Amino acid sequence: MNKKEALLHAAVHLMGEHGFEKTSVSQIVKEAGVAQGTFYLYFQSKSALVLSIAQSIIEDLLSEAKKFPEVSSVSLEEFLGSITDLTFSMTRKHKKLIGFVYSGTAYYSSFQEWERLYEPYYAWLSEKLRYYQEQKLLKDGYDTDHLANYLVGLLEHGAEQVHLTEAKGFTEEISKSTLHTMILEALRAS
Repeated sequence: MNKKEALLHAAVHLMGEHGFEKTSVSQIVKEAGVAQGTFYLYFQSKSALVLSIAQSIIEDLLSEAKKFPEVSSVSLEEFLGSITDLTFSMTRKHKKLIGFVYSGTAYYSSFQEWERLYEPYYAWLSEKLRYYQEQKLLKDGYDTDHLANYLVGLLEHGAEQVHLTEAKGFTEEISKSTLHTMILEALRAS
């Protein structure tokens, strides 16, 4: 692990445990085992970590998604179920950091930067959806690039209702089942 990765790993760990405001640069560098000045070689400030932490969450998501079986060996229903499960498990796993990243993005970043971080995941998902479309299992006429973006947004919103806002009546089981059924019915070729 290089020094920048060590700093990010330490920041993710400490901020996940203590929150953004209660985590100091001194704590981060101590846990990373680097000098204080090293931090500022990579980041202008603690707030500059926001997009880097968001990127680490999205890279974790994509890394897990790439472990899925090839789409040619699973049905559309199974694939959508796996994407739904993954979205909920990643939201649960990174619950504390996601809230911090969202609030930090509002102050320190732009929506364009945020979307840029998602591009590799959108591209991966679009490719998988395109396979199902070519097999006539997904409704024809959908642009899979747009569809991937919308699908991620819908699933993340559902997972966040359960794990971040803890909205009344939104259990993981009911939310996953409802989203999976709704998405499958909307996308499946008749």
